[in-house]
Amino acid sequence: MVTQGDEVPILVAQMGPLNGQRWPVRTALLVGRDPDCDIVIAERQVSRHHARFIPEPGGIILEDMGSKNGTHRNGQQMLEKSYLTDGDVIQIAFVQQFVFLSSDATLPLDAGEFEAQAPLSGRLKLERRSRRVWIGEKEALPPLSVSQFQLLEALYASQGQVVARPNLILKIWGEDQAILVSEQALDALIRRLRERLAGVDPSHEYIVTVRGHGLRLDNPPA
Repeated sequence: MVTQGDEVPILVAQMGPLNGQRWPVRTALLVGRDPDCDIVIAERQVSRHHARFIPEPGGIILEDMGSKNGTHRNGQQMLEKSYLTDGDVIQIAFVQQFVFLSSDATLPLDAGEFEAQAPLSGRLKLERRSRRVWIGEKEALPPLSVSQFQLLEALYASQGQVVARPNLILKIWGEDQAILVSEQALDALIRRLRERLAGVDPSHEYIVTVRGHGLRLDNPPA
């Protein structure tokens, strides 16, 4: 048991055959195609024993079980087991997506609904906790990387106002690393985010460069 009081870590299935189902992580949960698994995903791309969630005194550990098509956490393939943090997005062979919540106390009543941050009327919306992004009715899949999402979130929260480049670097990399981050690294991140958004909606450029000032999000009405 790794929780305190009545708080129980929970997995919520999203964007896959198990969409909407949820599991409290009180004991180890084995995920895979085999019927003996605790969470069964009956798809050929999923290995018989694909991954497992392990409660430990320090939190919940996610471990890939040597699966053929991989386990991804926040867009990065799992090469070794690691502790999960609140809002992590887990992809099982890109067939089933889960979001990890450190406590069910704040779980929305309807897991299919998302907490969109302002501006609510824009075509592009995001959910901060699970790092999911929609343009219209289409979701950006696979999920954005952590740094891509942090960049988009910083612009999204500013509601169309220009955000200076140093502020973006600080938001994404933090105070300890910001001084080491080059302008080229930020430019590369901006380019990758633009490419991801264009893959969902090529008709509009959402990330606008304001020369000499910074960036802003151009989020047209829904």
